[in-house]
Amino acid sequence: MPESNTIEDTSGFEAWRVKNHKLLAKRGPKSRGRQFFESFASIILMVFVIRSGVAEAFRIPSQSMENTLQIGDFLLVNKFLYGMKSPDWIGIPFTKAGVDLPYYRLPQVRGPRQGDVIVFKYPGDPSLNYIKRCIALPGQTVLIKNKHVFVDGTEMILPKEGFLSDRPMRPEGYQEYGIVPSGAGNADNYGPVKVPPDNLFMMGDNRDNSGDSRYWGFLPLENIVGKAEIIYLSCDFDTPFYRFWEFIRWNRILRLIR
Repeated sequence: MPESNTIEDTSGFEAWRVKNHKLLAKRGPKSRGRQFFESFASIILMVFVIRSGVAEAFRIPSQSMENTLQIGDFLLVNKFLYGMKSPDWIGIPFTKAGVDLPYYRLPQVRGPRQGDVIVFKYPGDPSLNYIKRCIALPGQTVLIKNKHVFVDGTEMILPKEGFLSDRPMRPEGYQEYGIVPSGAGNADNYGPVKVPPDNLFMMGDNRDNSGDSRYWGFLPLENIVGKAEIIYLSCDFDTPFYRFWEFIRWNRILRLIR
């Protein structure tokens, strides 16, 4: 009789595999309903982890960042760069009904830098997400002179696609109502103001039409959600959807945010 070329596995693992194979055979195959539920639950868990810790999608609803960002732009925001944060609120979606949760933030890859476009929780109402550009970091001094923004004496040039209107300039010495801190001047001639520790100074690229740190104060670092990275879709909501070739702004899709 010819010799067999099969080697018998007498290891403990093989015994465990045979035993558990018999046990699973007794249980029978999973039902389609259970398979669907487990697959669906896995997808939901994966989306939740990615959304809460790595990246999240946001839509631009206002003009404050024109023309860098336009109404109808859909963004992907990197939540990993500044340190992933566990959920700090749980409740009913699209409502304010819920409870705050204790949270933690993992170590960051790097901190915010001047020029970063950042999504954050609005200090006046943390249920709202705002997006602005970081103008100054903790310890830096902001001065606005005739609409020109200076940080520690160096001008922060308006971004290429930023916007200034032709409205009359508010003169130096004019104290505008609502400016923070009180007595700092007005939107066009502001400061000098020093950014306190653990805070940022934020402004919109549409500098004449932006509710920003000039009006609601400094941004605490703990309010940061993430860095806006890319426009993955852009829609012109003034165009009927059935004219989708015009409804979608094709030239803005996959545009990096600078």
